[in-house]
Amino acid sequence: MLQGKILRDAIISASNCLAKEKQAVDELNIFPVPDGDTGTNMSMTMAAASRELARLEQPSVSQAADVASSALLRGARGNSGVILSLLFRGFSKGLKGKEEANGADLAEALSLGVESAYKAVMKPTEGTILTVAREAAAKGSETAASDPSVSPVWKAICAEAEASLERTPDLLPVLKKAGVVDAGGKGLCIIFRAMQDVFEGGAIVESSDTTQEHSSTAGVNAAGAFEVDIKFTYCTEFIVGREKGNTRDPLRLRAYLESMGDSVVVVDDSEIIKVHVHTNDPGLVLSEGLKYGQFETVKIENMKIQHANTSWVPESQEQPMPPQRREPENEYGFVAVAAGEGLHALFSDLGCDTVVSGGQTMNPSTDDILGAIQATPAKVVFVLPNNKNIILSAEQAVPLADRKVHVLQTRTIPQGISAMLSFNPEDNVEDNLLNMMKSADNVSTGSITFAARNSDFGGHSIKKGEILALENGKVIFTHSDIRHSTIKLTKSIVNTRKITGKDTSFITLIYGEDVDQAQAEEVRDAIQSKVGNAVDITLVNGGQPVYYYFISVE
Repeated sequence: MLQGKILRDAIISASNCLAKEKQAVDELNIFPVPDGDTGTNMSMTMAAASRELARLEQPSVSQAADVASSALLRGARGNSGVILSLLFRGFSKGLKGKEEANGADLAEALSLGVESAYKAVMKPTEGTILTVAREAAAKGSETAASDPSVSPVWKAICAEAEASLERTPDLLPVLKKAGVVDAGGKGLCIIFRAMQDVFEGGAIVESSDTTQEHSSTAGVNAAGAFEVDIKFTYCTEFIVGREKGNTRDPLRLRAYLESMGDSVVVVDDSEIIKVHVHTNDPGLVLSEGLKYGQFETVKIENMKIQHANTSWVPESQEQPMPPQRREPENEYGFVAVAAGEGLHALFSDLGCDTVVSGGQTMNPSTDDILGAIQATPAKVVFVLPNNKNIILSAEQAVPLADRKVHVLQTRTIPQGISAMLSFNPEDNVEDNLLNMMKSADNVSTGSITFAARNSDFGGHSIKKGEILALENGKVIFTHSDIRHSTIKLTKSIVNTRKITGKDTSFITLIYGEDVDQAQAEEVRDAIQSKVGNAVDITLVNGGQPVYYYFISVE
């Protein structure tokens, strides 16, 4: 039988193993655009679980699975990270209430996770991490029917996952053409195999990243991590006995605690909720805990007094202060995701209460987005992800928030700007959602960036470092010159709109941190000469990394 300590160690080891191989997984990405790469996103997602699990001493398998599931959900980054978190959510469901588990339990848990992942993805694509997980889970269930022991079941899961990974190019022609397997599937195989090693009695793979927390809590004093500047004074712990009929979701308690401090751990089962948090106001924390039942134990310690006997920890290793929760005062509020000081200021000027730093190469986690939602003083919060790889993470924050949240399917910065401009505070929620997305869909988006890797993609033989011109996310052409590419792409977008019966009245050029104002003005003037004076062109200093220009055509 599998004990909770072993499951805990297996997931921590898998996180460390993936961190060591994340670059190799990143290199399997076939799309040449600089992106929040698969291996990096999956590794950062797993690291969130590793940090929380390291705080557990002798958990049951149910507790280990619950903590991992909650941390993965909140730490999920990018589509691959969200799918990974959903797969492990099945472990939380399938192992609920169990002290130990056998192989049949693990196979059932993985099957539940696969079901959750497929439901969350609007258009599941076969030949990806989804396929690898589904086929592995099916093989595990088949094996468990004849031998429900942990070792043979998980060995079968690992073997089938690796076989399924090798078949992914047969399901996705773009993989076969590039001569690679699916990156997300590869990451999952690394995780499964690392877990198997621990299940078989192997040692935990040590973390090679000295900037992250160690996977073991041995010898670490909780107060010591805040030696230089203790932001939250009181270490508050309590156990609440759950009242019969009280259906409050402990995830909401966790969300509240995150707004009140840091180092939050919430572990629950059908009878109790165990809480650990560092906060400056334990009274408010305890008042919130009472909403879930009666206290069985309460402990509050002043860490400023404790820390006199601890070792010094560099300030760079301290946890950043999370955004502070604000009460819903206004009817409507907005959260946008954007990178660059100029874009932050622009979205703030348009009415966004909170702007989350993120975009390509820096996908924010579900927890980042949730914190921004909780810091927005509104009853109804609209979230603008502004990137296709952030939408799923944003959607996972919806059920965790203590207010109504709507995630708009904005896939680009220009779409987000257009959606904000079309908001009408006099309209109801449904009308605003409809009108904002209608405006976003009417925008044609261009972007100028560089190739992050050699690639044969979409009929283009692309070399690392070449300038890429993308129209609505699709590579249109490559070139060696940024100025030429921007002018040509803008003219192409205007012509495409004309062919499809769409007029062009406005063009917005948003230039990035690697373009100076004089260069941007020169490009603007050249475009104006191409499209005529009937079209208004606005120049905005977005300051965004990675992308030289975002082009919005309406």
